[in-house]
Amino acid sequence: MLNIIRGIINMFRGDFMKELINKSIGAAILISLGNYALLKLGNPIGPVIFALGLLGVCYMGQNLFTGKCGFLIEDKINIWDLLIILVVNLIAGYLCGLVYSLADKEIVTNAIAKVATWDFSMAFFIKGILCGVIMYIAVFLYRKGTPLGIVYGIPLFIFCGFQHCIANIITLGVARTFHWSIILAILGNFAGSLLMWYFSKDIKVEKKKRKVAK
Repeated sequence: MLNIIRGIINMFRGDFMKELINKSIGAAILISLGNYALLKLGNPIGPVIFALGLLGVCYMGQNLFTGKCGFLIEDKINIWDLLIILVVNLIAGYLCGLVYSLADKEIVTNAIAKVATWDFSMAFFIKGILCGVIMYIAVFLYRKGTPLGIVYGIPLFIFCGFQHCIANIITLGVARTFHWSIILAILGNFAGSLLMWYFSKDIKVEKKKRKVAK
Protein backbone atom coordinates (compact mmCIF):
# COMPACT_ATOMS: atom_id res chain seq x y z
CA MET A 1 0.00 0.00 0.00
CA LEU A 2 2.83 2.40 0.88
CA ASN A 3 4.48 1.70 -2.47
CA ILE A 4 1.23 2.55 -4.26
CA ILE A 5 0.94 5.84 -2.35
CA ARG A 6 4.56 6.69 -3.12
CA GLY A 7 3.94 5.91 -6.78
CA ILE A 8 0.97 8.27 -6.90
CA ILE A 9 2.97 11.04 -5.18
CA ASN A 10 5.90 10.57 -7.56
CA MET A 11 3.53 10.67 -10.52
CA PHE A 12 2.35 14.14 -9.51
CA ARG A 13 5.91 15.27 -8.90
CA GLY A 14 6.99 14.38 -12.43
CA ASP A 15 7.77 17.09 -14.96
CA PHE A 16 5.02 15.87 -17.30
CA MET A 17 2.37 16.09 -14.59
CA LYS A 18 3.55 19.54 -13.49
CA GLU A 19 3.35 20.76 -17.08
CA LEU A 20 -0.08 19.17 -17.52
CA ILE A 21 -1.43 20.90 -14.43
CA ASN A 22 0.26 24.25 -15.12
CA LYS A 23 -1.09 24.39 -18.66
CA SER A 24 -4.55 23.44 -17.41
CA ILE A 25 -4.45 26.32 -14.94
CA GLY A 26 -3.24 28.62 -17.71
CA ALA A 27 -6.15 27.61 -19.92
CA ALA A 28 -8.65 28.32 -17.14
CA ILE A 29 -7.15 31.79 -16.59
CA LEU A 30 -7.36 32.62 -20.30
CA ILE A 31 -10.98 31.47 -20.58
CA SER A 32 -11.83 33.32 -17.36
CA LEU A 33 -10.59 36.59 -18.88
CA GLY A 34 -12.89 36.07 -21.86
CA ASN A 35 -15.77 35.20 -19.56
CA TYR A 36 -15.12 38.34 -17.48
CA ALA A 37 -15.49 40.41 -20.65
CA LEU A 38 -18.68 38.56 -21.51
CA LEU A 39 -20.25 39.21 -18.10
CA LYS A 40 -19.05 42.82 -18.07
CA LEU A 41 -19.88 43.89 -21.62
CA GLY A 42 -22.66 41.53 -22.69
CA ASN A 43 -23.82 41.33 -26.32
CA PRO A 44 -22.58 42.01 -28.92
CA ILE A 45 -19.05 42.98 -27.82
CA GLY A 46 -18.58 40.40 -25.04
CA PRO A 47 -18.87 37.26 -27.22
CA VAL A 48 -16.39 38.66 -29.74
CA ILE A 49 -13.80 39.47 -27.07
CA PHE A 50 -14.38 36.07 -25.42
CA ALA A 51 -12.76 34.50 -28.50
CA LEU A 52 -9.42 35.89 -27.26
CA GLY A 53 -9.51 33.26 -24.53
CA LEU A 54 -9.51 30.29 -26.91
CA LEU A 55 -7.06 32.02 -29.25
CA GLY A 56 -4.69 32.30 -26.30
CA VAL A 57 -5.24 28.64 -25.34
CA CYS A 58 -4.45 27.43 -28.86
CA TYR A 59 -1.52 29.69 -29.68
CA MET A 60 0.06 29.32 -26.23
CA GLY A 61 -0.44 25.55 -26.15
CA GLN A 62 -2.55 25.45 -22.97
CA ASN A 63 -4.71 22.52 -21.84
CA LEU A 64 -8.44 23.17 -22.13
CA PHE A 65 -10.80 20.23 -21.65
CA THR A 66 -13.23 21.34 -24.35
CA GLY A 67 -10.38 21.80 -26.80
CA LYS A 68 -8.84 18.39 -26.03
CA CYS A 69 -11.72 15.94 -25.62
CA GLY A 70 -12.64 15.83 -29.32
CA PHE A 71 -9.08 14.73 -30.10
CA LEU A 72 -8.98 12.07 -27.39
CA ILE A 73 -8.71 9.18 -29.85
CA GLU A 74 -6.93 10.96 -32.69
CA ASP A 75 -4.14 12.27 -30.44
CA LYS A 76 -4.15 9.14 -28.25
CA ILE A 77 -4.67 11.22 -25.11
CA ASN A 78 -4.61 9.24 -21.89
CA ILE A 79 -8.12 9.33 -20.40
CA TRP A 80 -6.67 10.02 -16.94
CA ASP A 81 -4.70 12.97 -18.29
CA LEU A 82 -7.91 14.34 -19.81
CA LEU A 83 -9.67 13.89 -16.48
CA ILE A 84 -6.89 15.79 -14.69
CA ILE A 85 -7.19 18.60 -17.25
CA LEU A 86 -10.93 18.77 -16.62
CA VAL A 87 -10.63 18.80 -12.83
CA VAL A 88 -7.87 21.44 -12.85
CA ASN A 89 -9.82 23.56 -15.37
CA LEU A 90 -12.88 23.40 -13.12
CA ILE A 91 -11.09 24.20 -9.87
CA ALA A 92 -8.92 26.97 -11.34
CA GLY A 93 -11.88 28.39 -13.26
CA TYR A 94 -14.06 28.54 -10.16
CA LEU A 95 -11.29 30.20 -8.17
CA CYS A 96 -10.78 32.78 -10.93
CA GLY A 97 -14.49 33.52 -10.76
CA LEU A 98 -14.31 34.03 -7.00
CA VAL A 99 -11.41 36.46 -7.39
CA TYR A 100 -13.28 38.41 -10.08
CA SER A 101 -16.34 38.61 -7.82
CA LEU A 102 -14.24 40.54 -5.33
CA ALA A 103 -13.11 43.00 -7.99
CA ASP A 104 -16.37 43.87 -9.73
CA LYS A 105 -19.86 43.81 -8.19
CA GLU A 106 -21.48 44.41 -11.57
CA ILE A 107 -20.36 41.08 -13.00
CA VAL A 108 -21.57 39.33 -9.83
CA THR A 109 -25.08 40.60 -10.47
CA ASN A 110 -24.87 39.56 -14.12
CA ALA A 111 -23.51 36.13 -13.20
CA ILE A 112 -26.31 35.49 -10.69
CA ALA A 113 -28.91 36.46 -13.29
CA LYS A 114 -27.29 34.15 -15.83
CA VAL A 115 -27.16 31.15 -13.49
CA ALA A 116 -30.84 31.71 -12.67
CA THR A 117 -31.70 30.80 -16.29
CA TRP A 118 -29.95 27.40 -16.14
CA ASP A 119 -31.76 24.14 -15.47
CA PHE A 120 -31.03 20.42 -15.32
CA SER A 121 -32.82 19.44 -18.52
CA MET A 122 -32.43 17.68 -21.85
CA ALA A 123 -32.44 21.08 -23.57
CA PHE A 124 -29.44 22.17 -21.50
CA PHE A 125 -27.62 18.94 -22.36
CA ILE A 126 -28.29 19.42 -26.08
CA LYS A 127 -26.89 22.96 -25.84
CA GLY A 128 -23.78 21.42 -24.31
CA ILE A 129 -23.50 19.00 -27.23
CA LEU A 130 -23.81 21.81 -29.77
CA CYS A 131 -21.13 23.79 -27.97
CA GLY A 132 -18.88 20.72 -28.13
CA VAL A 133 -19.43 20.49 -31.88
CA ILE A 134 -18.38 24.12 -32.36
CA MET A 135 -15.36 23.73 -30.08
CA TYR A 136 -14.13 20.76 -32.11
CA ILE A 137 -14.56 22.67 -35.38
CA ALA A 138 -12.77 25.73 -33.97
CA VAL A 139 -9.74 23.75 -32.77
CA PHE A 140 -9.71 21.57 -35.89
CA LEU A 141 -9.53 24.63 -38.14
CA TYR A 142 -6.81 26.14 -35.95
CA ARG A 143 -4.79 22.96 -36.45
CA LYS A 144 -5.27 23.39 -40.18
CA GLY A 145 -3.70 26.84 -39.97
CA THR A 146 -6.61 29.27 -39.62
CA PRO A 147 -8.02 31.02 -36.52
CA LEU A 148 -11.34 31.72 -38.27
CA GLY A 149 -13.04 28.79 -36.55
CA ILE A 150 -12.28 30.43 -33.21
CA VAL A 151 -13.06 33.98 -34.32
CA TYR A 152 -16.49 32.99 -35.65
CA GLY A 153 -17.20 29.86 -33.62
CA ILE A 154 -16.90 31.30 -30.12
CA PRO A 155 -19.31 34.22 -30.68
CA LEU A 156 -21.63 31.76 -32.45
CA PHE A 157 -22.04 29.41 -29.49
CA ILE A 158 -22.47 32.33 -27.08
CA PHE A 159 -25.08 34.12 -29.22
CA CYS A 160 -26.96 30.81 -29.59
CA GLY A 161 -26.93 30.16 -25.84
CA PHE A 162 -24.92 26.94 -26.07
CA GLN A 163 -23.29 25.76 -22.84
CA HIS A 164 -19.52 25.62 -22.29
CA CYS A 165 -18.60 23.79 -19.07
CA ILE A 166 -15.43 25.76 -18.23
CA ALA A 167 -17.07 29.13 -18.94
CA ASN A 168 -20.03 27.99 -16.82
CA ILE A 169 -17.88 27.02 -13.82
CA ILE A 170 -16.22 30.45 -13.99
CA THR A 171 -19.65 32.08 -13.98
CA LEU A 172 -20.59 29.96 -10.95
CA GLY A 173 -17.45 31.19 -9.20
CA VAL A 174 -18.36 34.80 -9.92
CA ALA A 175 -21.89 34.15 -8.62
CA ARG A 176 -20.40 32.32 -5.60
CA THR A 177 -22.77 29.41 -6.02
CA PHE A 178 -23.08 25.96 -7.60
CA HIS A 179 -25.50 24.41 -10.08
CA TRP A 180 -25.77 20.73 -11.03
CA SER A 181 -26.24 21.66 -14.68
CA ILE A 182 -22.43 21.81 -14.89
CA ILE A 183 -22.52 18.01 -15.19
CA LEU A 184 -24.75 18.25 -18.28
CA ALA A 185 -22.42 20.85 -19.79
CA ILE A 186 -19.39 18.60 -19.25
CA LEU A 187 -21.06 15.51 -20.70
CA GLY A 188 -22.58 17.50 -23.56
CA ASN A 189 -19.27 19.15 -24.52
CA PHE A 190 -17.53 15.77 -24.45
CA ALA A 191 -20.22 14.04 -26.51
CA GLY A 192 -20.51 16.86 -29.06
CA SER A 193 -16.78 17.02 -29.67
CA LEU A 194 -16.43 13.26 -30.12
CA LEU A 195 -19.49 13.09 -32.37
CA MET A 196 -18.06 15.79 -34.61
CA TRP A 197 -14.74 13.94 -34.69
CA TYR A 198 -16.46 10.68 -35.62
CA PHE A 199 -18.51 12.13 -38.45
CA SER A 200 -15.64 14.14 -39.89
CA LYS A 201 -12.76 11.68 -39.54
CA ASP A 202 -11.12 10.22 -42.62
CA ILE A 203 -12.33 6.74 -43.37
CA LYS A 204 -9.68 4.79 -45.19
CA VAL A 205 -11.02 1.84 -47.09
CA GLU A 206 -8.40 -0.62 -48.09
CA LYS A 207 -9.13 -2.28 -51.37
CA LYS A 208 -8.68 -5.99 -51.17
CA LYS A 209 -6.62 -7.37 -53.94
CA ARG A 210 -8.43 -10.02 -55.80
CA LYS A 211 -6.58 -13.21 -56.18
CA VAL A 212 -6.32 -14.12 -59.82
CA ALA A 213 -6.34 -17.85 -60.45
CA LYS A 214 -3.42 -19.00 -62.53
